[in-house]
Amino acid sequence: MSPNPRDRNFSDYGSAPIKLSNTRRRGTALILVSSLIFMIFAGRLVDLQAIKGSDLAAAALDQRLRTVDLPAERGSILDSSGAPLAITVDAKNVTADQTMIDEPEVVAQALSPILGADADILANRLTGDRRFMYLAKEVTPETWEQISALRLPGIFGEETSRRIYPSGELAANVIGFVGAEGTGLGGYEFAFDEQLRGTPGEATYEKGPGGRTIPTGASVRVDAKAGVDVELTIDRDIQYVAQQAISEAVESSGAKDGTVVVMDPQSGQILALATAPTFDPNFATQSAVRNRNNRPLTSVFEPGSTSKVMTLAAVVNEGAATPYTPIKVPGSLRRGDKDFHDSSPHGTLRLTLNGVMAKSSNIGTILAAERIGGKKLSKYLKKFGIGQPTGLNFPGESNGFVPEHKNWSPTSFPTISFGQGLSVNAVQVASVYSTIANDGLRVEPSLVKRIIHEDGTAEQPAAPKTTRVVSRDTAIQVRAMLESVVGEGGTATNAKIPGYRVGGKTGTAQVIDELTGGYNDQVIASFVGMAPADNPQLVVGVFVSQPQIGRYGGELAAPVFKKVSSYALGALQIPPTGSKAPKLALTFGG
Repeated sequence: MSPNPRDRNFSDYGSAPIKLSNTRRRGTALILVSSLIFMIFAGRLVDLQAIKGSDLAAAALDQRLRTVDLPAERGSILDSSGAPLAITVDAKNVTADQTMIDEPEVVAQALSPILGADADILANRLTGDRRFMYLAKEVTPETWEQISALRLPGIFGEETSRRIYPSGELAANVIGFVGAEGTGLGGYEFAFDEQLRGTPGEATYEKGPGGRTIPTGASVRVDAKAGVDVELTIDRDIQYVAQQAISEAVESSGAKDGTVVVMDPQSGQILALATAPTFDPNFATQSAVRNRNNRPLTSVFEPGSTSKVMTLAAVVNEGAATPYTPIKVPGSLRRGDKDFHDSSPHGTLRLTLNGVMAKSSNIGTILAAERIGGKKLSKYLKKFGIGQPTGLNFPGESNGFVPEHKNWSPTSFPTISFGQGLSVNAVQVASVYSTIANDGLRVEPSLVKRIIHEDGTAEQPAAPKTTRVVSRDTAIQVRAMLESVVGEGGTATNAKIPGYRVGGKTGTAQVIDELTGGYNDQVIASFVGMAPADNPQLVVGVFVSQPQIGRYGGELAAPVFKKVSSYALGALQIPPTGSKAPKLALTFGG
Protein backbone atom coordinates (compact mmCIF):
# COMPACT_ATOMS: atom_id res chain seq x y z
CA MET A 1 0.00 0.00 0.00
CA SER A 2 1.40 3.27 -0.95
CA PRO A 3 2.27 5.63 1.79
CA ASN A 4 0.05 8.60 2.15
CA PRO A 5 1.76 11.76 1.12
CA ARG A 6 0.41 13.51 4.11
CA ASP A 7 2.27 11.02 6.28
CA ARG A 8 5.65 11.65 4.73
CA ASN A 9 8.40 13.35 6.75
CA PHE A 10 10.29 16.27 5.37
CA SER A 11 13.37 14.14 5.67
CA ASP A 12 12.12 12.09 2.87
CA TYR A 13 12.68 14.98 0.50
CA GLY A 14 15.86 16.60 1.87
CA SER A 15 16.09 19.97 3.61
CA ALA A 16 13.00 21.83 4.57
CA PRO A 17 12.15 25.09 2.63
CA ILE A 18 13.46 28.32 4.19
CA LYS A 19 11.01 31.05 4.83
CA LEU A 20 12.89 34.46 4.17
CA SER A 21 12.14 37.46 6.24
CA ASN A 22 11.73 41.03 4.66
CA THR A 23 15.21 42.11 5.83
CA ARG A 24 16.86 39.16 4.22
CA ARG A 25 15.06 39.87 0.97
CA ARG A 26 16.25 43.52 0.87
CA GLY A 27 19.87 42.51 1.45
CA THR A 28 19.73 40.12 -1.43
CA ALA A 29 18.40 42.86 -3.71
CA LEU A 30 21.19 45.20 -2.71
CA ILE A 31 23.76 42.58 -3.52
CA LEU A 32 22.23 42.09 -6.93
CA VAL A 33 22.15 45.87 -7.62
CA SER A 34 25.76 46.31 -6.44
CA SER A 35 26.87 43.54 -8.71
CA LEU A 36 25.10 45.19 -11.60
CA ILE A 37 26.71 48.58 -10.86
CA PHE A 38 30.12 46.98 -10.55
CA MET A 39 29.65 45.30 -13.88
CA ILE A 40 28.69 48.65 -15.47
CA PHE A 41 31.72 50.46 -13.98
CA ALA A 42 33.98 47.63 -14.98
CA GLY A 43 32.73 47.83 -18.52
CA ARG A 44 33.17 51.61 -18.50
CA LEU A 45 36.69 51.23 -17.17
CA VAL A 46 37.54 48.84 -19.95
CA ASP A 47 36.06 51.31 -22.42
CA LEU A 48 38.08 54.21 -21.01
CA GLN A 49 41.33 52.31 -20.67
CA ALA A 50 41.34 50.06 -23.66
CA ILE A 51 39.21 51.87 -26.18
CA LYS A 52 39.27 55.63 -25.43
CA GLY A 53 42.33 55.85 -23.23
CA SER A 54 44.64 57.36 -25.82
CA ASP A 55 42.04 59.93 -26.89
CA LEU A 56 41.41 61.06 -23.34
CA ALA A 57 45.10 61.22 -22.56
CA ALA A 58 45.61 63.39 -25.61
CA ALA A 59 42.76 65.65 -24.53
CA ALA A 60 44.25 66.00 -21.06
CA LEU A 61 47.63 66.80 -22.57
CA ASP A 62 46.02 69.41 -24.81
CA GLN A 63 44.61 71.08 -21.73
CA ARG A 64 48.06 71.19 -20.18
CA LEU A 65 49.86 72.44 -23.30
CA ARG A 66 50.40 76.14 -23.89
CA THR A 67 51.77 77.72 -27.07
CA VAL A 68 53.45 81.11 -27.00
CA ASP A 69 54.83 83.22 -29.81
CA LEU A 70 58.56 83.90 -29.93
CA PRO A 71 58.94 87.33 -31.51
CA ALA A 72 61.82 87.83 -33.92
CA GLU A 73 64.32 90.51 -33.06
CA ARG A 74 63.94 93.48 -35.39
CA GLY A 75 67.07 94.21 -37.38
CA SER A 76 69.08 97.39 -36.85
CA ILE A 77 69.54 100.37 -39.13
CA LEU A 78 73.19 101.44 -39.30
CA ASP A 79 75.22 104.28 -40.75
CA SER A 80 77.95 103.68 -43.34
CA SER A 81 80.51 102.75 -40.67
CA GLY A 82 78.17 100.34 -38.88
CA ALA A 83 77.24 102.73 -36.05
CA PRO A 84 73.65 102.08 -34.86
CA LEU A 85 70.95 104.54 -35.86
CA ALA A 86 67.99 102.31 -34.87
CA ILE A 87 68.24 99.26 -32.59
CA THR A 88 65.98 96.93 -30.61
CA VAL A 89 66.51 96.37 -26.87
CA ASP A 90 64.87 94.11 -24.29
CA ALA A 91 61.85 95.53 -22.48
CA LYS A 92 58.92 94.48 -20.31
CA ASN A 93 55.18 95.02 -20.50
CA VAL A 94 53.70 95.45 -17.03
CA THR A 95 50.44 93.48 -16.65
CA ALA A 96 47.93 92.84 -13.87
CA ASP A 97 45.56 90.06 -12.78
CA GLN A 98 42.75 92.05 -11.12
CA THR A 99 41.38 88.98 -9.31
CA MET A 100 44.59 88.69 -7.29
CA ILE A 101 44.62 92.30 -6.10
CA ASP A 102 42.80 92.96 -2.81
CA GLU A 103 43.88 96.57 -2.33
CA PRO A 104 44.06 98.30 -5.75
CA GLU A 105 44.67 101.75 -4.25
CA VAL A 106 47.68 100.57 -2.26
CA VAL A 107 49.21 98.80 -5.28
CA ALA A 108 48.55 101.86 -7.47
CA GLN A 109 50.31 104.15 -5.00
CA ALA A 110 53.34 101.87 -5.07
CA LEU A 111 53.48 101.73 -8.90
CA SER A 112 52.68 105.37 -9.62
CA PRO A 113 56.13 106.93 -9.01
CA ILE A 114 57.94 104.11 -10.84
CA LEU A 115 55.73 104.19 -13.95
CA GLY A 116 55.19 107.93 -13.86
CA ALA A 117 51.46 107.32 -14.08
CA ASP A 118 48.50 108.79 -12.20
CA ALA A 119 47.68 106.67 -9.14
CA ASP A 120 43.92 107.05 -9.59
CA ILE A 121 44.09 105.85 -13.17
CA LEU A 122 46.23 102.90 -12.13
CA ALA A 123 43.82 102.02 -9.31
CA ASN A 124 40.96 101.97 -11.78
CA ARG A 125 42.87 99.59 -14.05
CA LEU A 126 43.66 97.35 -11.09
CA THR A 127 40.03 97.02 -10.00
CA GLY A 128 37.74 94.37 -11.42
CA ASP A 129 37.65 90.70 -12.30
CA ARG A 130 39.74 90.64 -15.44
CA ARG A 131 42.60 88.15 -15.43
CA PHE A 132 44.79 90.22 -17.78
CA MET A 133 45.26 93.96 -18.06
CA TYR A 134 48.15 96.06 -19.45
CA LEU A 135 49.44 98.75 -17.07
CA ALA A 136 52.46 99.90 -19.09
CA LYS A 137 54.23 98.77 -22.24
CA GLU A 138 57.91 98.61 -23.17
CA VAL A 139 59.36 99.68 -19.83
CA THR A 140 63.10 99.29 -19.40
CA PRO A 141 64.56 96.28 -17.58
CA GLU A 142 65.68 98.67 -14.83
CA THR A 143 62.13 99.90 -14.33
CA TRP A 144 60.84 96.34 -14.17
CA GLU A 145 63.46 95.45 -11.55
CA GLN A 146 62.11 98.22 -9.32
CA ILE A 147 58.56 96.88 -9.74
CA SER A 148 59.57 93.25 -9.27
CA ALA A 149 61.38 94.08 -6.03
CA LEU A 150 58.07 95.24 -4.52
CA ARG A 151 56.60 91.71 -4.88
CA LEU A 152 53.13 93.11 -5.47
CA PRO A 153 50.38 90.48 -5.78
CA GLY A 154 48.81 90.27 -9.23
CA ILE A 155 51.53 92.31 -10.99
CA PHE A 156 53.48 90.51 -13.70
CA GLY A 157 56.05 91.24 -16.38
CA GLU A 158 55.68 90.19 -20.01
CA GLU A 159 58.75 89.81 -22.21
CA THR A 160 58.84 92.22 -25.15
CA SER A 161 61.26 94.57 -26.91
CA ARG A 162 61.57 98.25 -27.60
CA ARG A 163 62.83 100.20 -30.61
CA ILE A 164 65.20 103.00 -29.73
CA TYR A 165 67.12 105.58 -31.73
CA PRO A 166 70.42 106.25 -29.92
CA SER A 167 71.16 109.52 -31.73
CA GLY A 168 67.68 110.98 -31.45
CA GLU A 169 66.99 113.35 -34.35
CA LEU A 170 70.04 112.31 -36.36
CA ALA A 171 68.87 111.18 -39.83
CA ALA A 172 65.39 110.68 -38.37
CA ASN A 173 63.62 111.57 -41.61
CA VAL A 174 65.60 108.90 -43.45
CA ILE A 175 65.29 106.22 -40.77
CA GLY A 176 61.61 106.78 -39.97
CA PHE A 177 59.99 105.26 -36.88
CA VAL A 178 57.86 102.35 -35.65
CA GLY A 179 54.40 102.29 -34.11
CA ALA A 180 53.19 100.84 -30.82
CA GLU A 181 53.00 97.34 -32.31
CA GLY A 182 56.55 97.52 -33.64
CA THR A 183 55.55 98.06 -37.27
CA GLY A 184 57.48 100.52 -39.41
CA LEU A 185 55.46 103.67 -40.06
CA GLY A 186 57.88 105.96 -41.84
CA GLY A 187 61.15 106.16 -43.76
CA TYR A 188 63.21 103.02 -44.20
CA GLU A 189 61.58 101.51 -41.07
CA PHE A 190 58.51 101.34 -43.29
CA ALA A 191 60.18 100.56 -46.62
CA PHE A 192 62.16 97.63 -45.17
CA ASP A 193 59.60 96.63 -42.55
CA GLU A 194 59.17 93.04 -43.72
CA GLN A 195 62.91 92.35 -43.90
CA LEU A 196 63.64 94.11 -40.60
CA ARG A 197 60.91 92.20 -38.74
CA GLY A 198 62.30 88.75 -39.48
CA THR A 199 60.28 85.56 -38.94
CA PRO A 200 58.57 84.85 -35.57
CA GLY A 201 58.92 81.45 -33.89
CA GLU A 202 56.82 79.65 -31.28
CA ALA A 203 57.25 77.44 -28.22
CA THR A 204 54.77 74.84 -26.93
CA TYR A 205 55.24 73.50 -23.40
CA GLU A 206 53.34 71.46 -20.79
CA LYS A 207 52.14 73.36 -17.75
CA GLY A 208 51.14 72.05 -14.35
CA PRO A 209 49.04 73.48 -11.52
CA GLY A 210 49.51 77.22 -11.17
CA GLY A 211 50.62 77.54 -14.77
CA ARG A 212 54.21 76.51 -14.11
CA THR A 213 56.20 74.72 -16.77
CA ILE A 214 56.71 70.98 -16.21
CA PRO A 215 60.45 70.49 -16.77
CA THR A 216 60.03 66.90 -17.97
CA GLY A 217 56.81 67.59 -19.84
CA ALA A 218 56.20 67.75 -23.56
CA SER A 219 57.72 70.73 -25.38
CA VAL A 220 58.29 71.87 -28.96
CA ARG A 221 60.24 74.96 -30.00
CA VAL A 222 60.68 76.68 -33.35
CA ASP A 223 63.22 79.47 -32.99
CA ALA A 224 62.53 82.91 -34.40
CA LYS A 225 64.70 84.23 -37.22
CA ALA A 226 66.00 87.73 -36.60
CA GLY A 227 65.46 90.46 -39.15
CA VAL A 228 68.22 91.82 -41.37
CA ASP A 229 70.35 94.86 -40.59
CA VAL A 230 70.14 97.69 -43.11
CA GLU A 231 73.38 99.63 -43.50
CA LEU A 232 72.88 103.05 -45.07
CA THR A 233 75.30 105.21 -47.05
CA ILE A 234 74.74 107.99 -44.51
CA ASP A 235 77.87 109.19 -42.68
CA ARG A 236 76.60 110.08 -39.20
CA ASP A 237 79.25 112.77 -38.61
CA ILE A 238 78.58 114.58 -41.89
CA GLN A 239 74.85 114.12 -41.28
CA TYR A 240 75.19 115.77 -37.87
CA VAL A 241 77.05 118.80 -39.24
CA ALA A 242 74.53 119.14 -42.09
CA GLN A 243 71.58 119.02 -39.68
CA GLN A 244 73.13 121.60 -37.38
CA ALA A 245 74.00 123.94 -40.23
CA ILE A 246 70.58 123.86 -41.89
CA SER A 247 68.78 124.16 -38.54
CA GLU A 248 70.74 127.31 -37.75
CA ALA A 249 70.05 128.74 -41.21
CA VAL A 250 66.31 128.07 -40.95
CA GLU A 251 66.14 129.65 -37.51
CA SER A 252 68.20 132.73 -38.35
CA SER A 253 66.30 133.43 -41.57
CA GLY A 254 62.84 132.63 -40.19
CA ALA A 255 62.42 130.12 -43.02
CA LYS A 256 59.63 127.59 -43.26
CA ASP A 257 62.12 124.72 -43.62
CA GLY A 258 65.43 123.77 -45.16
CA THR A 259 67.29 120.84 -46.69
CA VAL A 260 70.87 119.67 -47.29
CA VAL A 261 71.95 116.85 -49.62
CA VAL A 262 75.54 115.58 -49.62
CA MET A 263 76.55 113.15 -52.40
CA ASP A 264 79.55 111.28 -53.67
CA PRO A 265 79.23 112.05 -57.41
CA GLN A 266 81.21 109.02 -58.55
CA SER A 267 79.30 106.35 -56.64
CA GLY A 268 75.96 108.16 -56.36
CA GLN A 269 75.94 107.43 -52.62
CA ILE A 270 74.18 109.98 -50.43
CA LEU A 271 76.37 110.80 -47.43
CA ALA A 272 73.89 113.10 -45.69
CA LEU A 273 70.22 113.93 -46.14
CA ALA A 274 69.26 116.58 -43.62
CA THR A 275 66.13 118.63 -43.12
CA ALA A 276 64.90 121.15 -40.56
CA PRO A 277 62.70 121.21 -38.63
CA THR A 278 62.91 117.50 -37.89
CA PHE A 279 61.71 115.15 -35.11
CA ASP A 280 62.91 112.63 -32.55
CA PRO A 281 61.77 109.12 -33.58
CA ASN A 282 61.90 108.04 -29.92
CA PHE A 283 58.88 110.31 -29.45
CA ALA A 284 57.50 110.40 -32.99
CA THR A 285 53.84 110.87 -32.03
CA GLN A 286 54.72 114.06 -30.16
CA SER A 287 55.94 115.75 -33.37
CA ALA A 288 54.10 117.49 -36.20
CA VAL A 289 53.32 115.15 -39.10
CA ARG A 290 54.97 117.46 -41.64
CA ASN A 291 58.25 117.30 -39.74
CA ARG A 292 58.38 113.50 -40.11
CA ASN A 293 58.49 113.68 -43.91
CA ASN A 294 61.81 113.33 -45.72
CA ARG A 295 61.56 116.68 -47.54
CA PRO A 296 64.61 116.14 -49.78
CA LEU A 297 62.57 113.44 -51.53
CA THR A 298 58.91 114.08 -50.73
CA SER A 299 58.74 117.85 -51.32
CA VAL A 300 58.93 119.29 -54.82
CA PHE A 301 59.58 122.85 -55.93
CA GLU A 302 60.57 124.83 -58.99
CA PRO A 303 64.38 124.81 -59.08
CA GLY A 304 64.90 128.30 -60.41
CA SER A 305 68.41 129.24 -61.47
CA THR A 306 70.04 126.01 -60.24
CA SER A 307 68.32 124.50 -63.29
CA LYS A 308 70.34 126.69 -65.66
CA VAL A 309 73.26 124.28 -65.45
CA MET A 310 71.19 121.73 -67.40
CA THR A 311 70.23 124.23 -70.08
CA LEU A 312 73.74 125.58 -70.62
CA ALA A 313 75.28 122.10 -70.48
CA ALA A 314 72.88 121.03 -73.24
CA VAL A 315 73.82 124.08 -75.33
CA VAL A 316 77.54 123.32 -74.97
CA ASN A 317 77.06 119.60 -75.58
CA GLU A 318 75.15 120.29 -78.79
CA GLY A 319 78.02 122.46 -80.01
CA ALA A 320 75.79 125.54 -80.13
CA ALA A 321 78.08 127.64 -77.92
CA THR A 322 81.23 127.59 -75.77
CA PRO A 323 81.93 129.38 -72.50
CA TYR A 324 83.38 132.27 -74.57
CA THR A 325 80.43 132.67 -76.94
CA PRO A 326 79.17 136.31 -76.80
CA ILE A 327 75.51 136.88 -75.98
CA LYS A 328 73.94 140.34 -75.95
CA VAL A 329 71.45 140.46 -73.10
CA PRO A 330 68.78 143.16 -73.36
CA GLY A 331 66.97 144.58 -70.33
CA SER A 332 63.81 142.67 -71.25
CA LEU A 333 62.81 140.00 -73.72
CA ARG A 334 59.32 139.34 -75.04
CA ARG A 335 58.34 135.77 -75.84
CA GLY A 336 54.78 134.78 -76.51
CA ASP A 337 52.62 137.21 -74.59
CA LYS A 338 55.10 137.75 -71.76
CA ASP A 339 58.03 140.06 -71.05
CA PHE A 340 60.96 138.32 -69.32
CA HIS A 341 63.43 140.14 -67.04
CA ASP A 342 66.48 139.40 -64.94
CA SER A 343 66.42 139.63 -61.14
CA SER A 344 67.81 143.19 -61.25
CA PRO A 345 66.98 145.84 -63.90
CA HIS A 346 69.75 146.60 -66.37
CA GLY A 347 70.42 147.89 -69.82
CA THR A 348 71.95 145.75 -72.55
CA LEU A 349 74.70 143.51 -71.18
CA ARG A 350 77.51 142.08 -73.25
CA LEU A 351 77.99 138.70 -71.57
CA THR A 352 79.78 135.56 -72.61
CA LEU A 353 77.98 132.28 -72.06
CA ASN A 354 80.19 131.97 -68.98
CA GLY A 355 79.00 135.42 -67.89
CA VAL A 356 75.38 134.33 -68.34
CA MET A 357 76.05 131.51 -65.86
CA ALA A 358 78.04 133.65 -63.42
CA LYS A 359 75.49 136.49 -63.41
CA SER A 360 72.55 134.04 -63.48
CA SER A 361 70.85 135.91 -66.32
CA ASN A 362 67.38 134.61 -67.20
CA ILE A 363 67.34 136.45 -70.50
CA GLY A 364 70.83 135.26 -71.46
CA THR A 365 69.78 131.67 -70.66
CA ILE A 366 66.69 131.95 -72.86
CA LEU A 367 68.77 133.28 -75.75
CA ALA A 368 71.31 130.50 -75.34
CA ALA A 369 68.59 127.83 -75.13
CA GLU A 370 67.01 129.06 -78.35
CA ARG A 371 70.16 127.90 -80.14
CA ILE A 372 69.10 124.26 -79.58
CA GLY A 373 65.30 124.54 -79.31
CA GLY A 374 62.74 123.13 -76.91
CA LYS A 375 62.65 119.58 -78.21
CA LYS A 376 66.35 119.00 -77.51
CA LEU A 377 66.17 120.79 -74.17
CA SER A 378 63.29 118.53 -73.11
CA LYS A 379 65.38 115.46 -73.99
CA TYR A 380 68.28 116.65 -71.82
CA LEU A 381 66.05 117.40 -68.83
CA LYS A 382 64.81 113.82 -68.84
CA LYS A 383 68.32 112.39 -69.23
CA PHE A 384 69.36 114.42 -66.18
CA GLY A 385 66.61 112.59 -64.27
CA ILE A 386 64.05 115.37 -63.92
CA GLY A 387 60.50 114.05 -63.67
CA GLN A 388 61.88 110.52 -63.18
CA PRO A 389 62.17 108.31 -60.06
CA THR A 390 65.51 108.76 -58.31
CA GLY A 391 65.91 105.00 -57.86
CA LEU A 392 65.91 105.26 -54.05
CA ASN A 393 62.42 103.73 -53.73
CA PHE A 394 61.79 105.90 -50.71
CA PRO A 395 58.24 105.97 -49.28
CA GLY A 396 56.33 109.02 -50.42
CA GLU A 397 59.01 110.12 -52.89
CA SER A 398 57.84 112.64 -55.50
CA ASN A 399 59.18 112.40 -59.04
CA GLY A 400 58.76 116.05 -59.87
CA PHE A 401 57.31 117.10 -63.21
CA VAL A 402 58.40 118.19 -66.66
CA PRO A 403 55.57 118.79 -69.16
CA GLU A 404 55.80 116.87 -72.41
CA HIS A 405 57.33 119.03 -75.14
CA LYS A 406 54.23 118.67 -77.30
CA ASN A 407 52.27 120.45 -74.57
CA TRP A 408 54.59 123.44 -74.23
CA SER A 409 53.02 126.84 -74.78
CA PRO A 410 54.87 129.79 -76.37
CA THR A 411 56.04 130.83 -72.90
CA SER A 412 56.88 127.30 -71.64
CA PHE A 413 60.21 127.05 -73.45
CA PRO A 414 61.70 130.32 -72.15
CA THR A 415 60.33 129.72 -68.65
CA ILE A 416 61.57 126.12 -68.39
CA SER A 417 65.00 127.09 -69.73
CA PHE A 418 65.77 129.13 -66.58
CA GLY A 419 64.11 126.83 -64.05
CA GLN A 420 60.42 127.58 -63.78
CA GLY A 421 57.46 125.65 -65.13
CA LEU A 422 58.97 122.34 -63.96
CA SER A 423 59.30 120.80 -60.51
CA VAL A 424 62.03 118.78 -58.79
CA ASN A 425 63.00 117.37 -55.43
CA ALA A 426 66.27 118.27 -53.72
CA VAL A 427 67.96 114.93 -54.43
CA GLN A 428 67.23 115.29 -58.15
CA VAL A 429 68.94 118.70 -58.20
CA ALA A 430 71.98 117.36 -56.34
CA SER A 431 72.08 114.47 -58.82
CA VAL A 432 72.20 116.93 -61.74
CA TYR A 433 75.32 118.54 -60.31
CA SER A 434 76.78 115.13 -59.50
CA THR A 435 76.41 114.29 -63.19
CA ILE A 436 78.47 117.34 -64.17
CA ALA A 437 80.95 116.53 -61.39
CA ASN A 438 81.25 112.93 -62.67
CA ASP A 439 82.30 113.95 -66.19
CA GLY A 440 78.77 113.88 -67.58
CA LEU A 441 77.88 110.36 -66.44
CA ARG A 442 74.78 110.21 -64.26
CA VAL A 443 74.95 107.58 -61.51
CA GLU A 444 71.60 106.77 -59.94
CA PRO A 445 71.58 107.96 -56.29
CA SER A 446 71.67 105.38 -53.51
CA LEU A 447 70.98 105.38 -49.78
CA VAL A 448 71.42 101.70 -48.90
CA LYS A 449 74.99 100.41 -48.74
CA ARG A 450 74.23 96.76 -47.96
CA ILE A 451 71.90 94.32 -46.22
CA ILE A 452 73.41 92.17 -43.44
CA HIS A 453 71.71 88.85 -42.66
CA GLU A 454 71.49 87.07 -39.30
CA ASP A 455 74.37 84.76 -40.18
CA GLY A 456 76.62 87.74 -40.92
CA THR A 457 76.56 87.47 -44.70
CA ALA A 458 76.18 90.74 -46.54
CA GLU A 459 74.01 91.37 -49.57
CA GLN A 460 75.10 94.18 -51.85
CA PRO A 461 72.37 96.11 -53.68
CA ALA A 462 72.31 95.99 -57.46
CA ALA A 463 74.79 98.29 -59.17
CA PRO A 464 73.26 101.72 -59.74
CA LYS A 465 72.00 102.55 -63.20
CA THR A 466 74.23 104.91 -65.17
CA THR A 467 73.34 107.26 -68.04
CA ARG A 468 75.64 109.25 -70.27
CA VAL A 469 74.05 112.72 -70.29
CA VAL A 470 76.78 114.98 -71.71
CA SER A 471 80.33 114.35 -72.84
CA ARG A 472 83.33 114.55 -70.56
CA ASP A 473 84.59 117.62 -72.44
CA THR A 474 81.25 119.36 -71.94
CA ALA A 475 81.28 118.54 -68.22
CA ILE A 476 84.78 120.00 -67.84
CA GLN A 477 83.74 123.23 -69.58
CA VAL A 478 80.59 123.55 -67.48
CA ARG A 479 82.55 122.98 -64.26
CA ALA A 480 84.85 125.84 -65.23
CA MET A 481 81.77 128.02 -65.75
CA LEU A 482 80.45 127.01 -62.32
CA GLU A 483 83.73 128.17 -60.77
CA SER A 484 83.02 131.62 -62.18
CA VAL A 485 79.81 131.72 -60.12
CA VAL A 486 81.90 131.43 -56.94
CA GLY A 487 84.63 133.75 -58.25
CA GLU A 488 84.78 137.53 -58.32
CA GLY A 489 81.73 138.99 -60.04
CA GLY A 490 79.68 135.82 -59.47
CA THR A 491 76.62 135.37 -57.27
CA ALA A 492 78.10 132.94 -54.73
CA THR A 493 81.36 134.32 -53.34
CA ASN A 494 80.14 133.18 -49.88
CA ALA A 495 80.66 129.57 -50.98
CA LYS A 496 84.45 129.87 -51.28
CA ILE A 497 86.48 127.36 -49.25
CA PRO A 498 90.09 128.35 -48.52
CA GLY A 499 92.55 126.07 -50.32
CA TYR A 500 89.92 124.38 -52.52
CA ARG A 501 88.55 125.08 -55.96
CA VAL A 502 84.75 125.30 -55.71
CA GLY A 503 82.10 125.48 -58.40
CA GLY A 504 78.36 125.79 -58.06
CA LYS A 505 75.20 127.69 -58.83
CA THR A 506 72.79 129.84 -56.87
CA GLY A 507 69.03 129.79 -57.19
CA THR A 508 66.23 132.05 -56.00
CA ALA A 509 63.06 130.37 -57.21
CA GLN A 510 59.58 131.76 -56.81
CA VAL A 511 57.04 129.71 -54.86
CA ILE A 512 53.65 128.78 -56.29
CA ASP A 513 50.66 129.78 -54.20
CA GLU A 514 48.59 126.63 -53.64
CA LEU A 515 45.34 128.63 -53.52
CA THR A 516 45.73 130.84 -56.59
CA GLY A 517 48.09 128.73 -58.70
CA GLY A 518 50.23 131.81 -59.33
CA TYR A 519 53.51 132.94 -57.81
CA ASN A 520 53.57 134.65 -54.43
CA ASP A 521 56.29 136.75 -52.82
CA GLN A 522 58.02 133.77 -51.20
CA VAL A 523 61.16 132.13 -52.60
CA ILE A 524 63.36 129.08 -52.21
CA ALA A 525 66.96 130.20 -51.85
CA SER A 526 69.47 127.58 -52.93
CA PHE A 527 73.06 126.80 -53.75
CA VAL A 528 74.42 123.55 -55.16
CA GLY A 529 78.15 123.12 -55.53
CA MET A 530 81.08 120.75 -55.84
CA ALA A 531 84.67 120.47 -54.63
CA PRO A 532 87.44 120.27 -55.66
CA ALA A 533 85.97 121.73 -58.84
CA ASP A 534 88.63 120.30 -61.16
CA ASN A 535 88.31 116.77 -59.69
CA PRO A 536 85.02 116.73 -57.77
CA GLN A 537 84.71 114.26 -54.89
CA LEU A 538 81.78 115.92 -53.17
CA VAL A 539 78.51 117.59 -54.15
CA VAL A 540 76.45 119.54 -51.60
CA GLY A 541 73.02 121.03 -52.25
CA VAL A 542 71.40 123.52 -49.86
CA PHE A 543 67.78 124.70 -50.07
CA VAL A 544 66.17 127.26 -47.74
CA SER A 545 62.40 127.51 -48.19
CA GLN A 546 60.48 130.75 -47.75
CA PRO A 547 62.95 132.77 -45.65
CA GLN A 548 61.64 135.89 -43.94
CA ILE A 549 65.08 137.43 -43.39
CA GLY A 550 67.23 137.45 -46.53
CA ARG A 551 66.18 136.22 -49.95
CA TYR A 552 68.98 135.05 -52.23
CA GLY A 553 70.80 131.73 -52.49
CA GLY A 554 74.18 133.45 -52.37
CA GLU A 555 73.48 134.98 -48.96
CA LEU A 556 71.47 132.20 -47.30
CA ALA A 557 72.42 128.84 -48.84
CA ALA A 558 76.04 129.41 -49.88
CA PRO A 559 77.33 129.83 -46.29
CA VAL A 560 75.67 126.53 -45.32
CA PHE A 561 77.37 124.88 -48.29
CA LYS A 562 80.71 126.23 -47.12
CA LYS A 563 80.24 124.95 -43.55
CA VAL A 564 79.09 121.46 -44.55
CA SER A 565 81.59 121.04 -47.38
CA SER A 566 84.54 122.25 -45.31
CA TYR A 567 83.82 119.65 -42.66
CA ALA A 568 83.11 116.83 -45.13
CA LEU A 569 86.28 117.47 -47.14
CA GLY A 570 88.32 117.14 -43.98
CA ALA A 571 86.39 114.15 -42.60
CA LEU A 572 86.75 112.26 -45.89
CA GLN A 573 90.40 113.33 -46.18
CA ILE A 574 89.89 114.85 -49.61
CA PRO A 575 92.95 117.05 -50.31
CA PRO A 576 93.01 120.18 -52.46
CA THR A 577 94.22 119.57 -55.99
CA GLY A 578 96.70 122.42 -55.79
CA SER A 579 95.84 123.67 -59.28
CA LYS A 580 94.53 127.14 -60.07
CA ALA A 581 91.07 127.94 -61.40
CA PRO A 582 90.89 129.12 -65.01
CA LYS A 583 89.91 132.73 -65.52
CA LEU A 584 87.06 132.79 -68.00
CA ALA A 585 85.79 136.12 -69.27
CA LEU A 586 82.34 137.17 -68.09
CA THR A 587 81.89 139.85 -70.74
CA PHE A 588 83.06 140.60 -74.25
CA GLY A 589 84.15 143.90 -75.78
CA GLY A 590 83.17 145.76 -78.91
